[in-house]
Amino acid sequence: MSTVLDSFDKWKNFLAQRVNQAQKIGINDEMIAKLAYEIGDFLDEKVEPRNDQELLLKELWDVADESERKVMATLMVKLVDHA
Repeated sequence: MSTVLDSFDKWKNFLAQRVNQAQKIGINDEMIAKLAYEIGDFLDEKVEPRNDQELLLKELWDVADESERKVMATLMVKLVDHA
């Protein structure tokens, strides 16, 4: 997964593919957003940002409360779902 995180475009492409796969097997948008939130938490705790975009997302994640983090996760899904 480290190569996926090397560039923000690679990360968005990877996430878009996973969202598409989840939709194809019938996972609803609410569950996809919940999974995106969990991935965001994992990345925040375990992975150092590798580019400016990831650093910005980490800084926003760190100052956000739980509700705001859920919105960020939902927005990331929307970003890649409409790309």
